[in-house]
Amino acid sequence: MAVVIRMTRQGAKKNPFYHIVAADSRAPRDGRFLEKLGTYNPQLEKGNENRVRLNAERIAHWLKVGATPSDRVARFLGEAKLAPMPKWNETPQKSAPKKKAQERMKAAAEAAEAAKAEAAGGEAPAA
Repeated sequence: MAVVIRMTRQGAKKNPFYHIVAADSRAPRDGRFLEKLGTYNPQLEKGNENRVRLNAERIAHWLKVGATPSDRVARFLGEAKLAPMPKWNETPQKSAPKKKAQERMKAAAEAAEAAKAEAAGGEAPAA
């Protein structure tokens, strides 16, 4: 049986609240789980200590047994120093401008810099 540490959604409509649980990977997201390990309340501000609450002792046990955390839970564990911090890409590579658009943006930035230097009364930088 493959055990995962993941979140199950609780709370009312448009009022999310999550339990962090150890569950069988084949069980549905909000279905049967083995043990509650903590909570996550996304409506609290980021600095609040009650936003993410973890039972460190039980999480360490499940990680030792071989449970794998989901991406979001792995990030919570990394921030709490219970596991190594995973690599996290804030901006997906697919949304980055393509090569020609990047060249146009670079040329526009250089032109703006040259115009600014010209307006300041100095010579334009040699390219």
